[in-house]
Amino acid sequence: MYSLAVNNGTLSDEQVSGLVHQALADPKLDGQRILVLIPDGTRTAPIPQMFRLLHQELSKRVAALDFLIALGTHNPMSEEQINHLVGVTHQERETTFKKVSIFNHLWDEPDTFISCGVISADEIAEISRGMLHQAVDVRVNKLVTEYDLIMICGPVFPHEVVGFSGGNKYFFPGIAGQEVIDLSHWLGALITSYEIIGTPGITPVRRLINRAASLISTPKLCLAMVVAPKTNQLAGLYIDKPESAWEAAAKLSAKLHIKYVDQPFKQVLSVMPQMYDDIWTAAKGMYKLEPVVADGGEVIIYAPHITEFSYTHGEILSQIGYHVRDYFLKQWDKFQAYPGGVLAHSTHLKGMGTFDPIQGEQARIRVTLATGISAERCAAHNLNYRDPATIRPAEWANREDEGILLVPKAGEILYRVSYSSFQATKSSGRGTYSASGLSEIQT
Repeated sequence: MYSLAVNNGTLSDEQVSGLVHQALADPKLDGQRILVLIPDGTRTAPIPQMFRLLHQELSKRVAALDFLIALGTHNPMSEEQINHLVGVTHQERETTFKKVSIFNHLWDEPDTFISCGVISADEIAEISRGMLHQAVDVRVNKLVTEYDLIMICGPVFPHEVVGFSGGNKYFFPGIAGQEVIDLSHWLGALITSYEIIGTPGITPVRRLINRAASLISTPKLCLAMVVAPKTNQLAGLYIDKPESAWEAAAKLSAKLHIKYVDQPFKQVLSVMPQMYDDIWTAAKGMYKLEPVVADGGEVIIYAPHITEFSYTHGEILSQIGYHVRDYFLKQWDKFQAYPGGVLAHSTHLKGMGTFDPIQGEQARIRVTLATGISAERCAAHNLNYRDPATIRPAEWANREDEGILLVPKAGEILYRVSYSSFQATKSSGRGTYSASGLSEIQT
């Protein structure tokens, strides 16, 4: 492995370029066709720096150097957005980088995909610790078969579905077919975001996507980045096979991207930056703060610029709304036909809670939107509303002693109550990876 990291501060440009040069010096790369998987604009990372470094190191040596944006099911990016993502002008795209193709992952077009094989129901049951028992067709963007090497170039952060993002997650869900996306996200929802987010090591969801990635025969290399908090610069860079590069990066991310507090808060204001343009992506303002909201407390997602729940899944969300996990599990006949990925998003935003047919749904905390989405639409989706014009974020600052927390740029730093308090919460009955009560969804 080629790696550099600091616990405080950032790596210099010279350190980063030197490491990339060293890692890519292997003459075996000469003449190869290389496809680089990169994130879209909803991730903080120095993609412009890495784009130019990869071009500098490889463009004159390889037969092709192209980039594929691992959208998952996010909106495709326009040419202007792509140029901003990789840090080039339109003129540079037409001249300096004219031989480089940058593709959107066309996840909604069936012809995009090729099947790499099937993971059996028995293996899924073993991977999921008995939570699921169904086979899954592993489909992925067919571009991976048209190159000699796939490079993953993306950041690692705490993640609500898999524990920590990055690594083979750029294949699944990044450029995956709907089958693995739905299965992996629903598995994460069964475990719950509260339990899995920021969990170190190989979670069941990570094990699933690693297994799916093993069916892709094209050789892989990963540039796993750890971004220093409050910057767009690197604190760590790990270059190796996806599994080992990700593992090392996740350990540093756990040190830098998890903030511990002494006590939970009764109210949290999550201020969402412009890079999140719908609730589908801005829900990270809930995921990353849920662990430090007291029972009966409230998370407010403050994003006046957001006017839609989801640009790609809005119709389904209008049918199912936002609910705790057990709302779906205990009415599974009613909801089993809906995509698992959308059900998962619904439960992740609503958070922990209970449901029974008599007492109904009881969410642990309140989730309130202070966005451009109307009160009527929030109510129809089973979420609370607050007029964003009534909120001045500056007035929420420095009020931790009152039980109020302001997070100026929410979505990437995970907040947790300190270890002793967290363990006390866990011992109250929220067990990790429990399959109890989940037999209803086995097929």
